[in-house]
Amino acid sequence: MDSLRRMAVFACVVEQRSMCAAARALAMSTSAVSQQVRRLERDSGVTLLHRSTRKLTLTAAGERFYEECAAMMAAARRAQQQLAQSRDAPSGELRLSAPVGFARHVAPALGGVMVAHPAMNLKLLVDDAHIDLIDARIDLAVRFGRLPDSSWVARRLATLELLVCASPDWLARHGTPRRPDDLLGQQWLGFAQEGNVLQLPLIGPPHEAARTLRIEARITSNNQLSLQQMCAAGLGLALLARVDATDDLAAGRLVPVLPDWRFRPLDVWAVTPQRDAEPAKVRIAVEALHAYMSGLPGTV
Repeated sequence: MDSLRRMAVFACVVEQRSMCAAARALAMSTSAVSQQVRRLERDSGVTLLHRSTRKLTLTAAGERFYEECAAMMAAARRAQQQLAQSRDAPSGELRLSAPVGFARHVAPALGGVMVAHPAMNLKLLVDDAHIDLIDARIDLAVRFGRLPDSSWVARRLATLELLVCASPDWLARHGTPRRPDDLLGQQWLGFAQEGNVLQLPLIGPPHEAARTLRIEARITSNNQLSLQQMCAAGLGLALLARVDATDDLAAGRLVPVLPDWRFRPLDVWAVTPQRDAEPAKVRIAVEALHAYMSGLPGTV
């Protein structure tokens, strides 16, 4: 690395045409600049500059060497410019990981960003399993719920309202629950987890005490969209985000159960591997996702 530094000093001397001018440009002393050039000549065993009291001239070897040093400096400047562009202007590939059920939100959330920044590419990796950000080279992941402890950086995009839903057909066959205890013993659909047990915290009207129900799911899946589809098909009760169930609720395929009771909301997070030196493509994507999610029905 010392030799590269000496090459940069030598290139500056040639471009400034004097040791003193190079010293001013590099914020070094003239003697330090002179020592760097002499060390370069000594290590290479080749004279690069003819020195006189009035001027410096390049030797033939010095001219050829300067061309390579100048090319090295130009490459370094281009590299710095690319880093600055990555920091200040969205460009390059954005690798985004999201659950399957969230995939339908990507186009409306980031479509404007992609149109406004043609130098930016998007690679969407859809998986309900948590992909390792480092191994998969993920720039940004959308995650839901409580996050495990890690060195990754998480920023809240939104908090989603949750509600218990059922299909009209299921309610016609099994009756409409009126009280929290009516939810016990029913057929539930739940996100796959150890033991298939759901903890269901409920906050009721002012005159009702908060409750936490322990629900055992008969049907489980690692895909929330599949649970919603099975719920609409009349296979049981499911805890769903209103933002996901809006279309089914509006069409009458789903009906909210216990509408006077509220359930612990679900946080949505933007997770990135690091906070420092975050590229513009990530910053602008997080901002766009936050703006989009904030405008959705069912966010609290």
